[in-house]
Amino acid sequence: MIIIHAGFQIKPDQEAAFLTEIRSLIQESRSESGNISYDLMKDTEHDHAYTMVEVWKDAEAVGSHNASDHFQAFVSKAPQYLSAPLSIKSFEGNELSNE
Repeated sequence: MIIIHAGFQIKPDQEAAFLTEIRSLIQESRSESGNISYDLMKDTEHDHAYTMVEVWKDAEAVGSHNASDHFQAFVSKAPQYLSAPLSIKSFEGNELSNE
């Protein structure tokens, strides 16, 4: 399982446009084969900061997502919303048993 945290620091005057634009990315990404979850989280301690928390079945699913039309379209528009460079952290994980 691959877990990705993509951190966005958004220009205050672009926050509404960012949220509108990212909704379609979320919806389309969730329907991709290999996607386990794709959730945008609002930072409660920092204004205009968000983290996309993505969970994918494997690296192949991540590669397919990164090549998708909807992801590429968002990436091409993202710079207009950002007040700082995008921060991306990737992790490998396995579900832990509760037993």
